[in-house]
Amino acid sequence: MQHSLFISDLHLSAKTLALRKRFLQFLEGPAREAESLYILGDLFESWIGDDDIDSTYNLKIVMALRALTESGTALFVMHGNRDFLLGHAFAQRTGATLINDPTDVILYGVRTILTHGDALCTDDVDYQQWRKQVRTAQWQKQVLALPIEKRRKMALEATSMSRDAKKSKTLEIMDVSATTVMELIRKNDYPRIIHGHTHRPARHVYHIDDHTCERWVLTDWTNQKAGYLYCDREGCKAVPFI
Repeated sequence: MQHSLFISDLHLSAKTLALRKRFLQFLEGPAREAESLYILGDLFESWIGDDDIDSTYNLKIVMALRALTESGTALFVMHGNRDFLLGHAFAQRTGATLINDPTDVILYGVRTILTHGDALCTDDVDYQQWRKQVRTAQWQKQVLALPIEKRRKMALEATSMSRDAKKSKTLEIMDVSATTVMELIRKNDYPRIIHGHTHRPARHVYHIDDHTCERWVLTDWTNQKAGYLYCDREGCKAVPFI
């Protein structure tokens, strides 16, 4: 049966070699059996520009993704809040298609909204202001013009600042806004929603205006857990990857 897989929030980096090994096993296993693989953001802990593709760590991942697309699995990649500088060179080298956030697809007969998920966290006002800034073409052009070592240092500083900022925020603020989710559902004719970002995997069911809708939150990947969402004409199900 034709099916597609969805993952997000792997946060791969040179510090997560065991996690990279697990991801490569996933690409050589379940992903090869799928019609499509969607990576909905934060594949990398940081991405400082496509001119860093050939670094030892990144190149192995890029080559594995290329092998996947050459095997016949279509690959779709969405920017996350960590790897929003992924660009056309990355897409060309991997054979991936970069998709917008959000993206509206008909998934085996069901209208489905795909998003990384951070745009739904509208109660976190400070974060939304930062997100708006770094997603502008002008800001990205200025950053990409900097020497690569300067960008690498900036990425490390941004990770540290993000970690510190989370300590002072409640889980409710960092989660999606119920109001924003409802607005998205009504605006898009009651679709299914699939997203990541919050690291709170779950299936949420909504009964709105005589419609029943579901929102799937993808699991993040760590040394202790990993998984993907499997979707076909019969629906979706969360599958652990051991």
